[in-house]
Amino acid sequence: MQPYKFIFATILILLSNVVFSSSTHTNPVDSLCQEIGEKLGSVSINDCLEQQLINSGETTSKNRPLVYKTYPPLKSKQPLGKILLMGGIHGDEYSAISIMFKWMNKLNQYHSGLFHWQVIPLLNPDGLLQNNKAQRQNSNGVDLNRNFPSSDWEKLAQIYWKKKTYKNPRRYPGPSAMSEIETRWFVETINSFKPDVIIAVHAPHKLVDYDGPQQAPSRLGTLRLRQLGTYPGSLGNYAGVDLDLPVVTVELASAGIMPSSKEITHMWVDLVRWLVKEIPNKKPNVIGKH
Repeated sequence: MQPYKFIFATILILLSNVVFSSSTHTNPVDSLCQEIGEKLGSVSINDCLEQQLINSGETTSKNRPLVYKTYPPLKSKQPLGKILLMGGIHGDEYSAISIMFKWMNKLNQYHSGLFHWQVIPLLNPDGLLQNNKAQRQNSNGVDLNRNFPSSDWEKLAQIYWKKKTYKNPRRYPGPSAMSEIETRWFVETINSFKPDVIIAVHAPHKLVDYDGPQQAPSRLGTLRLRQLGTYPGSLGNYAGVDLDLPVVTVELASAGIMPSSKEITHMWVDLVRWLVKEIPNKKPNVIGKH
């Protein structure tokens, strides 16, 4: 081989190694934002990247990171309480994921330190980011909102699924309570963060549901209170009933169509007003005694 050909070949090999190295060391959160931005019409790739989401270090069975963002209390203020805000437990509820980014933008602009927030915008990334069509369940076919370790799970979860839903695959509770990494991580987050209130965003039943010890919010924007009860393995059952934690479930009017900007703001203002009113009256957190 002539010298110039040898040098050229060496350069090509070095360049290919650089390309391969960079592609195999892509930031997992950046990759997740790329997928989210390509999937959701209301959230661009940059909308996601600008949030600077934190990689929890836990990954789904499809190797996607479970991410969150925290808004800590300001040093000059004593927060009224801790709020855990979560969306996207069901992957096909697009609006329930998109609105999380809109609300994070409000916190980015107006976070006053009144509360200590931890935000999980997408608990079920595999469900949302299926190759063909988003699905309610995670990649193992488990409905994460039937997989929490409520006290009645062992006795009732499988029976309820078989007899009440006729083995509807969309509501499969899993082979055991907390069988899924997403559920286990969320339970670990509850235990470590010790929230005073959990807010979970869903769609499309157009209502506010509530479980727990405090006075429920009567309305959030145009959504009115209509309590649906609990199910074996649901978050409301586990956290609201077993842990005695207030759980506000926001059910948006449509899974595929976002509320107007005015409605998004109206819901947010009503939610914060309710938190300001109810959190100071909450009894001391007793997570871990149940």
